[in-house]
Amino acid sequence: MGATIYVNGRITGEDEAVVPVLDHGFLFGEGVYEVMRTYGRKPFLYGRHMDRMRRSAAMIDLAVPFTAEYLLGEIEKTADRFYEAQGEAGAGMEMYVRVLLTRGVGAINYDVRSCPAPTVVIIVKPQVDPPAEAYEQGVRVILVPVVRNHPNSINPLIKSNNLLNNALAWQEAKRQGGFEAIMRNYRGEISECSQSNLFVVKDGRVTTPPLEAGLLAGITRAFVFECGESAAVPVREATLHDADLFGADEVFLTSTTREIVPIVRIDERTVGTGTPGPVTRQLLAEFRRRTPEGL
Repeated sequence: MGATIYVNGRITGEDEAVVPVLDHGFLFGEGVYEVMRTYGRKPFLYGRHMDRMRRSAAMIDLAVPFTAEYLLGEIEKTADRFYEAQGEAGAGMEMYVRVLLTRGVGAINYDVRSCPAPTVVIIVKPQVDPPAEAYEQGVRVILVPVVRNHPNSINPLIKSNNLLNNALAWQEAKRQGGFEAIMRNYRGEISECSQSNLFVVKDGRVTTPPLEAGLLAGITRAFVFECGESAAVPVREATLHDADLFGADEVFLTSTTREIVPIVRIDERTVGTGTPGPVTRQLLAEFRRRTPEGL
């Protein structure tokens, strides 16, 4: 099933959607984005995603030309066209929604003044969840040699359209048969995965690297702290190293489109018992209870 795409107010199928070659998002990767998924056809934690987009845009001196309310209306228009295109096949289908904001069309230089108006893109396509066995049996991930961007080069707190660092890490993990890639920072500390945040469980306590380790402030990452509080599971931030991964009772990753996925192997090493652990399962159950479909 194809995507329905909005480009500066024009909604088309994916074969007709175009962005000019002189858009600085294409030329230089100048732009930010957010990915959301829906429950009951509504973008989950929408306000938090929009707040993060504004923070990311401010960090690259990019004006956001819409309010959250206006953008939601444009997403809904795009979603309506998407469901029209799906027909009966769209019944019960949830959406993957990607919003991109670029510097816009300008001269081939780095001067922000050469781009008079930003470009807004909305991509709506079917949400594809990981297979059920990923949650039931867990996944294998790879600790890759690709180092996460130094915060003084491209700060990982910016959810940037420039994803080469992430792509190279994920591709290395894929070559080794992994579901995801775990990345270290320039100090050798555990940072995050190529498309998700990372948590370890030891003696019933859940730990995730701090933002200072050079990682994206994941929306689901923050939501896990709330789930932990309501489920009486302690969740905290602390610096992690390789030994913390390999000595953990449980490890899991989090992202908007994947929720909470248990990790049972890192490289060739087994995590804990080699099966999804009780704390991971408890947090996943609490996460799903707190979504609109679960309430």
